[in-house]
Amino acid sequence: MRKSYRVKKEADFQLVFDQHHSVANKMFIVYTMEREQPAHFRLGISISKKVGLRGHERVWVKRRIRQSVLEFKPNLRQDVDILVIARPAAHDQDMAIIKQNLEHVFKLANLFVNEDDN
Repeated sequence: MRKSYRVKKEADFQLVFDQHHSVANKMFIVYTMEREQPAHFRLGISISKKVGLRGHERVWVKRRIRQSVLEFKPNLRQDVDILVIARPAAHDQDMAIIKQNLEHVFKLANLFVNEDDN
């Protein structure tokens, strides 16, 4: 995923947190914020040390989240910033479970483009 698709700055993260449109399931919390200039969505990922004490464990989870979102990319709304926060339950899960839980929480957040809108 290109860097232009990422929320990187702390100020951008804080702006999305302050909007506080959030949904959650047992593995992820997702914050969203609509943007006025929707060239494409942006994604921010936060993995705390509660998920994995070692850095490589947290990177492992982050890579799987990023790959799942990349697979959802054609169906995602383009006018939002998305922050995904992993909960400790995401630590030892395989790719299929992570993708399934992300899809569930994205549906709760209404991040998918409706099929009948096309």
